[in-house]
Amino acid sequence: MCVRRTWSPSGPYDLSRSLGVLQRGPGDPAFQVGADGAFWRASRTPAGPGTIRIARKGAEIEGRAWGPGAEWLLDGLPALLGADDDPAAFVPRHRLVHEAHRRHPGLRLIRTGLVLESLIPSILEQKVTSTEAYRAWRLLLQRHGEPAPGPAERMRMRVMPDPRAWALIPSWEWHRAGVDSKRSATVLRAVRVARRLEEAASMDLTAASARLQLIPGIGPWTAAETLQRSNGTPDAITVGDLHLPRIIGYALTGERGTDDETMLGLLAPYAGQRHRAARLILLSGRTPPRRAPRFAVRDFRAM
Repeated sequence: MCVRRTWSPSGPYDLSRSLGVLQRGPGDPAFQVGADGAFWRASRTPAGPGTIRIARKGAEIEGRAWGPGAEWLLDGLPALLGADDDPAAFVPRHRLVHEAHRRHPGLRLIRTGLVLESLIPSILEQKVTSTEAYRAWRLLLQRHGEPAPGPAERMRMRVMPDPRAWALIPSWEWHRAGVDSKRSATVLRAVRVARRLEEAASMDLTAASARLQLIPGIGPWTAAETLQRSNGTPDAITVGDLHLPRIIGYALTGERGTDDETMLGLLAPYAGQRHRAARLILLSGRTPPRRAPRFAVRDFRAM
């Protein structure tokens, strides 16, 4: 059975840029964009698997949901779309950021309320290329997830495994998906305490980040990447990233080789809003010219 809910954003609203951060690559089995522009998500909620279709309907955003988790997904629809976000709290301090803010007034920081759903793909993205991580997420969901409820099943969408199913994935399946033992072990440690980790969805940034980092293998980078999506935290700036400090440093100063410490200094005027500032800087499109070839995709299956 399909249930529905609508939400009316106040002011400009960019559905695609706001929700797009949830997609883990173009072949994500849990997130697809339909031919009509509607967004489809398959999630494992506290009430069970659910599918939600989100699309514009005039001035409103309409959500339709299926499965045991349908009501939970619709209850959280406004937060998912950014209703709890306060973009008015942001004050641009650089000309480039001001221009990006002006050009993208509809950007909202979304909040899924689901920690493990964002944590596991973030773990898979540790110290590998996006292509490798997206492939691993896709293969693991296809082989060990379950069909998404409702029409999404015909689209071959999948709901990620529950904690027990993650724990039962054999070592050779991780290897087949290209996931090394360090990352798979981190996932296994996380799912053993999944309930405690999900509590971080209702914590402030400091407490939530500390809760996640109690798990060996989860550091500041993974915690920030998770909480940006699960909690919609505007100050959850990613540190330890290979590219972000260089992009922000180049965009704001024109200089190359910026490190985390310098990046945090540049973003100090945006205290409380550093993640939003970084999002806008990335949307400006000002990036340092590439001097080296892209990293080659490693095939762990051959090791």
